[in-house]
Amino acid sequence: MTDKKPELSAAMKKRVEPKVFKKNPILGTRYTIAISSAKGGVGKSTFATNLALALKQTGCKVGLLDADIYGPSIPKMFGIEEKPKSDGQKLDPIIKYDIQCMSIGFLTDQQTPMIWRGPMVTSAIKTFTQKVNWKDLDFIIVDMPPGTGDTQLTFSQEIKMDGAIIVSTPQEVALLDVKRGIKMFDKLGVKILGLIDNMSFFIGDDGKKYSIFGEGGVKKTADEFNKEFLGEIPIDPEVGKLGDKGKPIVESNPENQISKIYLNIANKIKKDFSN
Repeated sequence: MTDKKPELSAAMKKRVEPKVFKKNPILGTRYTIAISSAKGGVGKSTFATNLALALKQTGCKVGLLDADIYGPSIPKMFGIEEKPKSDGQKLDPIIKYDIQCMSIGFLTDQQTPMIWRGPMVTSAIKTFTQKVNWKDLDFIIVDMPPGTGDTQLTFSQEIKMDGAIIVSTPQEVALLDVKRGIKMFDKLGVKILGLIDNMSFFIGDDGKKYSIFGEGGVKKTADEFNKEFLGEIPIDPEVGKLGDKGKPIVESNPENQISKIYLNIANKIKKDFSN
């Protein structure tokens, strides 16, 4: 009898060893930041657009990539109706408010449903990260779709991601998905820059604070997973109205209190990456 373990064959070793993905940066960009929610309907796209504009206000050159293939929001929120130009090899981003933008919504009719299987979504994402003429960007903000599916995997495994921000409302049903999102990014080795409590409360005409979706849940989740809590953004009907008009609040009303919150977050992120 011998205690010597049998040698693994080359084929068996290949199956046992975890696959190592080569992560490529998005050409023309310095830092890539994903805005994720895991749960739909929590204001992720509103956050992504206004954060991009706030970073621009700090003096950064910024791009905005709408990676939500099934539900692109950037064309509406930026008021863009034109189609990007192409030289047959690459697409030129559309520039609005000094932000370089790209979205599947620029290439299709607004009411056309994207009835695509996973490989087609992955192919579109690769086009937007490899075949767009992004130019000299300090940051590219990626508006991710809800959930933990093909788009998240493609970005996390194949694209050099410098960080992710998770947006949520305080209610428990949203936080359940947030926890799954945190675990996904941790497992895939993507640094979580912090959590945002969006639509955290509403100030009524009587001046009182109303916590419509609960209170403190996002901060509690951040503490539970040892992640940074980046702050609260209250509900303001003006944010939705301006977004529907294609004029995000940070751009159209920079003195608004919510615009100042976004600017504080942007300054913090810029500082984190300049250290």
